[in-house]
Amino acid sequence: MASQQRAERTRHRLLQAAAAEISRFGYDGSSLQRISKAAGVTMGALTFHFPTKMDLAHAIHADGAALAREAVLRIAAPHAPDGPAPGPEPALPRIVRITLTLGELLATEATVRASARLTRERIAGREDWRDSWLPSVRRLIEQARGGHEFKPGVTSDTVTTLTRHLVSGLEDSALPGTGSAPVEALADVWDLVLTGLADSHPAFVPRT
Repeated sequence: MASQQRAERTRHRLLQAAAAEISRFGYDGSSLQRISKAAGVTMGALTFHFPTKMDLAHAIHADGAALAREAVLRIAAPHAPDGPAPGPEPALPRIVRITLTLGELLATEATVRASARLTRERIAGREDWRDSWLPSVRRLIEQARGGHEFKPGVTSDTVTTLTRHLVSGLEDSALPGTGSAPVEALADVWDLVLTGLADSHPAFVPRT
């Protein structure tokens, strides 16, 4: 049992070190030697847990996507536990809060940044970090449309494209050396966008 716990701790340290490395330098620019040194383990221990660099990348991608998916599903639930009030919350405010939450995760979690970057670099193959949040957003968009939360003429495709572009901008701004993801700026963008998007524009854009 003790050896298993040590192995799990070693694996966790390797994933943390690799996430920081890949989020900063990308897959091609990352170094297994730097990762092993940052994790405080030997190269032998690294290759024991992850025989190849690609195995390590897939594990990081899965962890980052799982972290994002868990956070998004909590918001997307009809009775979101972290919603502003009890009872069903309209869909559009939940879409806004999902993007803000993704921005916070990108700013604070190297695993999420690395997962998003591996998707952009097309390293993860068919695995796509956007699959952790975009399906929930699409369902909420359809709920919002069905609930007449959009102004006449606003299509689901338009809102989906808008949301994808906003999150993509968060990914770029969350790269190390460019500052943290501008979540507050994103809230300001939503305030502007909702004027032309929502059938009514209550003050539901949360502020930090």
